[in-house]
Amino acid sequence: MTKKVPTNIITGFLGVGKTTTILNLLKHKPADEKWAVLVNEFGEIGIDGAMMSEQGAFIKEVPGGCMCCTAGVPMSVGINTLLRQKPDRLLIEPTGLGHPKQVIATLTSAQYQPYVDLKATIALVDPCHLSNDKYLTNQNFNDQLASADVIVANKVDQATPTDIEIFQTWFARQQPAKAAYQLVSQGNLPLSMLDIERSAESASSHIEAHHHHHAQLEPQFALAPGQAFLRKENRGQGYYSCGWLFGAEYLFDFDELFSMLSALTSERVKGVLNTSKGCYAFNANNGVLSVNELTLQGFESRLEVIDSQLMPWDQLESILLTLANIK
Repeated sequence: MTKKVPTNIITGFLGVGKTTTILNLLKHKPADEKWAVLVNEFGEIGIDGAMMSEQGAFIKEVPGGCMCCTAGVPMSVGINTLLRQKPDRLLIEPTGLGHPKQVIATLTSAQYQPYVDLKATIALVDPCHLSNDKYLTNQNFNDQLASADVIVANKVDQATPTDIEIFQTWFARQQPAKAAYQLVSQGNLPLSMLDIERSAESASSHIEAHHHHHAQLEPQFALAPGQAFLRKENRGQGYYSCGWLFGAEYLFDFDELFSMLSALTSERVKGVLNTSKGCYAFNANNGVLSVNELTLQGFESRLEVIDSQLMPWDQLESILLTLANIK
């Protein structure tokens, strides 16, 4: 490599809109540039990479927990794979339950200093979460905001004037001071925010120990010949996830699938599924389900559900199999 690759970490808690933000950035990137994205998901079934693949970026997924675990090997493997593509920019999306300080420490280590130009770490936050003890008492939520140079208040179209005022007051009180903040809706972050320099205070030369359970990280899996679907579960940091991968030949009834996902009470639902009306991305957070049509073809459907309570996965699986007419 002849030059360092400008790199940004884009962090934020579950459901804050990290993937939507990265998709918007990819849509508006300079046409002559090649970008790469390293995606880390808490669940075992990779969802985000499927949605990003349509934007022409190099995508590498690290499913199954926080990628900085296992001595950082999964993260390093993913970064190395993408750097070999010689991208013009690298974006890293840690899981919403991840530890950004450890990702920063890896990227600023001697191993990557010749290759990575780490720019500002960007943390997304839903302004209304700053008034909710559920988030304010969550260590990961606070760590993500503390590690960031730039704070982006996303979903301001859904926030009240009081929410915005609380966010701005919170931002002004931060010590050390953050480099900048931005108020956005639907992840429409200006590209210029990516070029803000990282502050020295955000660096961490020491990776703090943390202890939680998650499934053993493993290579990307696929369905065996003749296998209709598979299921993977994970748990850690007070959350549970269950994900399914379905053969590309199976189509879900769109209307019934939409109704079922809308009725789910889980905290987070993400999926890319082949339906009777085409391939769609489904995204549910706080009881609101959004749907976007994709152009993917011959793609294995996948769905991931995350909640702070252990859900009746067998019952949900039975419904999904019925909707896809899997016997």
